[in-house]
Amino acid sequence: MRLSQLLRQITYRVVKGTKDIEIQALRCDSRLVETGDVFVCIKGYETDGHRFLSEALARGASAVIVQESCPKCRGQKSCFGCCMPMGDAAVISVPDTRYALASMAAAYYGYPARELTMIGITGTKGKTTTAYLIREGLRAAGRKAGLIGTVEIDTGKRICTCSNTTPESLQIQEYLREMADNGCDSAVMEVSSQALKLRRTEGICFAAGIFTNLGRDHIGPGEHADMEEYLQCKRKLFFQCETAVGNADDACLPRIWKGTPCRKVTYGIRRQKKAYGSQKAEAFPRDMRRLDYAASDIVYTDSGSVLGVGCRVEGRMAGELNLEMPGAYNISNGLAAAAALREVGIPEDRIFPALERVRVPGRMEAVPVSFDCRILVDYAHNDMSLRQCLKTLKDYHPARLVAVFGCGGNRSRERRASMGEAAGKYADFTIITTDNPRYEPPRDIIKDIEQGIKRTDGSYIIIEDRREAIGYAVGMREAGDVILIAGKGHETYQEIQGVRYPMDDRELVKRCTQI
Repeated sequence: MRLSQLLRQITYRVVKGTKDIEIQALRCDSRLVETGDVFVCIKGYETDGHRFLSEALARGASAVIVQESCPKCRGQKSCFGCCMPMGDAAVISVPDTRYALASMAAAYYGYPARELTMIGITGTKGKTTTAYLIREGLRAAGRKAGLIGTVEIDTGKRICTCSNTTPESLQIQEYLREMADNGCDSAVMEVSSQALKLRRTEGICFAAGIFTNLGRDHIGPGEHADMEEYLQCKRKLFFQCETAVGNADDACLPRIWKGTPCRKVTYGIRRQKKAYGSQKAEAFPRDMRRLDYAASDIVYTDSGSVLGVGCRVEGRMAGELNLEMPGAYNISNGLAAAAALREVGIPEDRIFPALERVRVPGRMEAVPVSFDCRILVDYAHNDMSLRQCLKTLKDYHPARLVAVFGCGGNRSRERRASMGEAAGKYADFTIITTDNPRYEPPRDIIKDIEQGIKRTDGSYIIIEDRREAIGYAVGMREAGDVILIAGKGHETYQEIQGVRYPMDDRELVKRCTQI
């Protein structure tokens, strides 16, 4: 492939050499560069790809894509070649290397998104669950669907993991090409605010884009400056989708959609009082909102092995939505999935049966135990999610509700106290422990959590070692208890000082119950 082919969709300036050269591969990691490759210098939060120009050139890069002057002449313009030996390599300057990488990656892999029905999901909570539900709905209708998300990447032939909810644009296009080549006709993607901010999904046209909700999260160093930036990044998805599916129960929806050109449909839950088991829901005065997809008559169910929830769906489709996962918020996730599936042409008689069977790793995942106590593992790692999980489990009337959680290091400190306060308010007993401390002392993180729980009259204990904390929770169980182990969900590691040590909450529970 010629370099000029990759540059067709972007604005650029040839600083040195020529664009009419053959290139072997497209790279944004200098460690992977080989002879004949083109290297794109990406500016990140902690590193700047321009710093690795010398390494890329030493490895044989035939062209480099730069955003500004080289590191030795920072602040000057058009200095490439004056102080850094560039050899025979072409130097192409672009206004934004992140946009350039996304555009060039799409061209390099032959625009695979055009061969797939793309469905993207953004929101603070519910992305993973909604993505799994949609994938199963597509499969039930005879479609072959790939998945890019927090838990896994499924290309239709192989399953792998990624460190980010939404990978870098070059990886996204590689995965989409695999999907298309493996016979997939659809792809479901979790689209994080960070991915939208960093332009990782640029150039992808989504048949449907979903907004689940917006809560305070991802605010701080290396994430978003404030809630306004967070919201503005979320709304970028709706400038690149044909149909928008939005949660009308979230007050931010009008701002998310304001000025976006896509076709819009809404979903939401009709107001009612809660019902459990065979009880009938007592309705409030009828909710007069004009919802395209509405849930009503919500019932919380307990089969003895699974906590579930069901409802009646009205609007552009009608039927019974039943899920093997607890809580009204999962009704919202299920409704979002059902609406998106219907909007991309899936028959409703295929949708409802498919969604009923879905279970999502690490999302209110029940760990099988042999005694009269329920233990669930969830990824809730902010106060919004933890509060929602605990309130949901309260609806099933446990004898006691026990929470085990910590907070990630090198993330917002404000989040920690808020999570402590949520646990103190809704759990009968809390065990404060570690999560992924990363480069922070675990004790400092725990102290921040403790400040929040002290605002309540909640009972708690501190057990720094997560293995010991889970063992303590299992050992103190009583009949009818529900134990929620929150924060890590599907993760199979604990990150300490840059090293990921094997750890899986689900496996820890199983070991404790075998002792």
